[in-house]
Amino acid sequence: MTPSPKSYLPHTLIATSLITVYASSPLLAATNSAETNARLHGSAQKMVTGTPASAPARPARQVTTPAAGARRSSASSPNEMVVVTGNRNVARKVTDNIAPIDVITSQTLLSTGMPDLGSALINVNPAINMQDHQTDQGALSSSIRMRGLDPDQVLILIDGKRRHTTANINSDKGPDSGETPVDIDMIPVAMIDHIEVLRDGAAAQYGSDAIAGVVNIILKKGPKGGSEQGLVGANYAGDGFTYLLRGDHGFKWGSDGFVRMAFEFKHNDLTSHDLVDSRTGRKDFHQLGEPDQTRENFAINWGKPILHDKAYFYGNVIYGHRHAESPQFFRTATQTPLPSYYPWGFDPVDTSEENDFAATVGVKGDDFLGFGWDLSSTYGEDIFNINQTNSANLSYLATYGYTPTNFHLRGLTSTQWTNNLDFKRSIPVGHLMAGPINVAFGAEHRMESYRMSAGDPASYYGAGSQALVGLSPTNAGIWYRDVYAGYLDVDMQPIKHLDVDIAGRFEHYTDAGDAKTGKIAARYDFTPQFAIRGAISTGFRAPTLAEEHYATLGVAPTYAGGQLAVNSAAARQLGAVPLTPEYSTNASGGVVIRPIKNFNITADVYQINIRDRIVNGGTYSGEQAVNAIEASGIQVPSSIAASAVTASYYSNGASTRTQGLDIVSNYHLDMKKNGVLDLNLGIDLNRTTLTHLGNDTNGNPLLNAQRISYLTSNTPRSKIIMGAHWKRDKFDVMLQEMRWGQTKDMMTYQSGPYAYSSTHFFQFINPPVWTTNIEFGYQVLPRVHLAVGANNLTNRMPKKLPMDGRYYNAEAYDVYASQIGFNGGYYYFRVNATY
Repeated sequence: MTPSPKSYLPHTLIATSLITVYASSPLLAATNSAETNARLHGSAQKMVTGTPASAPARPARQVTTPAAGARRSSASSPNEMVVVTGNRNVARKVTDNIAPIDVITSQTLLSTGMPDLGSALINVNPAINMQDHQTDQGALSSSIRMRGLDPDQVLILIDGKRRHTTANINSDKGPDSGETPVDIDMIPVAMIDHIEVLRDGAAAQYGSDAIAGVVNIILKKGPKGGSEQGLVGANYAGDGFTYLLRGDHGFKWGSDGFVRMAFEFKHNDLTSHDLVDSRTGRKDFHQLGEPDQTRENFAINWGKPILHDKAYFYGNVIYGHRHAESPQFFRTATQTPLPSYYPWGFDPVDTSEENDFAATVGVKGDDFLGFGWDLSSTYGEDIFNINQTNSANLSYLATYGYTPTNFHLRGLTSTQWTNNLDFKRSIPVGHLMAGPINVAFGAEHRMESYRMSAGDPASYYGAGSQALVGLSPTNAGIWYRDVYAGYLDVDMQPIKHLDVDIAGRFEHYTDAGDAKTGKIAARYDFTPQFAIRGAISTGFRAPTLAEEHYATLGVAPTYAGGQLAVNSAAARQLGAVPLTPEYSTNASGGVVIRPIKNFNITADVYQINIRDRIVNGGTYSGEQAVNAIEASGIQVPSSIAASAVTASYYSNGASTRTQGLDIVSNYHLDMKKNGVLDLNLGIDLNRTTLTHLGNDTNGNPLLNAQRISYLTSNTPRSKIIMGAHWKRDKFDVMLQEMRWGQTKDMMTYQSGPYAYSSTHFFQFINPPVWTTNIEFGYQVLPRVHLAVGANNLTNRMPKKLPMDGRYYNAEAYDVYASQIGFNGGYYYFRVNATY
């Protein structure tokens, strides 16, 4: 798509300044935390990276490539950014790493103007995307995708420790169906020092789920300093009013320890961009947008030397609470007659009350038989209760003469208890190699559970509550499993300028069996200005307990969709077999270049083959679907025709190949009296193809054309982020252009002869779209900064669906695409204070 005239200037400015694409440059490097960490651990190396003194960091090469879309502050040097992700042996500066890593600082996240961590990340890293807008139950959580792969294939760490997942499963069809990933927005941004994004397979180092990559969130540390931020914003349309307060502060713990606390409070109003309902001539629908949401997050982080400085006691606690409300399809008084309750029709609203808790406690030291060691325990739990207001149960009304209008639909609880023991050591080898051999090894035990509790009896009686039927005791239960793992990671320099890392891991799941993974990576520096790197690895993802056991029924006014537990007798009627793990092979290679001072470039190609992907497949419609749903203990409303009823289950339905290219470049220019200018530009090119489609035991394909499109063409084929940040004295200006590539989906007909068909679809293409973000800032006081800005400045909107693809004309956009959303332009005012 041709950019608008308003876009030509930034396009030309950045394109002529940089010769390759992909954005990143670091921002403020939290110097107070780094200085305190150095003092507490005796050296900056030991505290910032957690690397014991026996395994010092390698001398840094002079090439650094920070995070995509970030802006640089002249107060900090990008060459000082040290990362710990991607190698368990040696801490390195950003582009000294064998694998491609982006660093996103807290200041970068704040300066996006976005109130949520997930939405901020997609504005600064081209490899990260999100589904535009979730609906129904899926709208009540937030998750990210990387390199076009699913949220469950991205591993999230907090200070190197595995983060627990949400209990809320996305039970609708779509690309994220069946996912229970980490809810990224439950981690308070106020406590984040920076984020290290590893864009490479790392299951051999970190375990299950690290297929697309790893996001390691590094928390702030140290007793000094703090910050506060206030933000208000709204959409151009006048909805989605948002206000946010967040802050953090450090305190001394004795003479050598620290305690750091952070809070975050955020509220946003409902956004609604549905069109006029063809049945009523009014805007009765409120599906297309973001749910009304209030979220509170609190965090505490600590560290203190103990045992006469021979060990270091550390830990953190993170708590989040969220209340959210997601409206459902409007029921007219004619379609669902309830004159005593809703004489003009009604709009059921799914609501959630969520409490999310995680705690890590650990102790580490530098010398146990010559090894650095780290013993830790992490417990995480997400309690997710789904309720419904403004609803009814017609079966209950017919039997008892009345119906409740508010229901408790189900309770979901996910827990994860992870225990780790890690060792590392640097072993001198004299003149046999160019450097020491760095060895890391360790063991892990993880216990996981998933509980589904029944709703109110009235919520599942007969045809159940409207929109989302309550969970019956038949489908309720609690399930457990244990995971045992061990790993070995060896890093060496056989000759000068050559770095080789070899890792292997074994995991045993008590329900999914064994998994063996390995990785070999290498990097060779020809000169300080040029290096090459490459890696090949295997990975896996075990099926989640939710994917194995979840069942539900979603009901619209004219159609219904049932989700069957894959191990149930009902699913076996439709050809289901038990789930097995996904397995992957990841190959990548790239170059690191610094052609001139302060101009950095990296380029990496990759290919990810995934076998036996877990997808929402086995889709049947008509009487077969009705019979299977009712065999699971759920009654299908008699008002819905059998031809408009579908039933699905999760299956190892397909194998895919994902190929792509990431190029990262940034340029820093000190213009003396005219200020400092940072230019950055970046791209992720990405495509996924289907390499194998499985059949169920009835001989039918597990995926139809629509569900294949969710895997292969739902994510943009390209994403470009281009930015310029200029700062002079007290003024600063940021200008950012983003190009979202094309997406394709096979969409359901909502009217005509193929209405609600599970075999006939129409292809819908979202064309590429340019959006512009801009911010103006002013340092009103030495420690107070004000900013006003706008994201999607020109109010670009997605393409609308054709009339026969719109549900009663109101649902006019493709809700499954991971492209721009349909909230339109967003403006904000932000104030930051640091001390």
